[in-house]
Amino acid sequence: RAKEIKTKLGTLLQKPDSAIDFIIPYPEKPEKPPKAQKPSLEEAVQWRDSLEKLLQNPYGLASFHSFLRSEFSEENVEFWMACEDYKKTKSPMKMAEKAKKIYEEFIQTEAPKEVNIDHFTKAVTMKNLVEPSPSSFDMAQKRIFALMEKDSLPRFVRSEFYQELIK
Repeated sequence: RAKEIKTKLGTLLQKPDSAIDFIIPYPEKPEKPPKAQKPSLEEAVQWRDSLEKLLQNPYGLASFHSFLRSEFSEENVEFWMACEDYKKTKSPMKMAEKAKKIYEEFIQTEAPKEVNIDHFTKAVTMKNLVEPSPSSFDMAQKRIFALMEKDSLPRFVRSEFYQELIK
């Protein structure tokens, strides 16, 4: 163990061959998406009764996501967003890549952001992932949508986030 630490320290203490070794690559700053336009009062009021309208509106989606993040329960909306992005994927290779990522992040047992779906839905989703297609996550996404509609939306509508919008 001591020898291993000494070797690592020795490597770190070596002088660089050139100044180029000092340059730390920074990823380019991602472009900020354009600010979502604040909805009209009529639009915002419609969200009370329609999770679909809320999720279709960029400002509504961002507000809902922020609200859920404040409650430490953003995994459902993030899963829903990942599924929407997944469905737009054309390349079979990219689709397989995204499917694996979604599965590992949201579906598999003990996933970092595991969503609450029943065993049957999980089994169907896993079976669908053998040959990924745009509809691979449909059943799970519908279950999560229903859960958000029944549970998260009513909490959001009662929240300060939403109340500020409709003042």
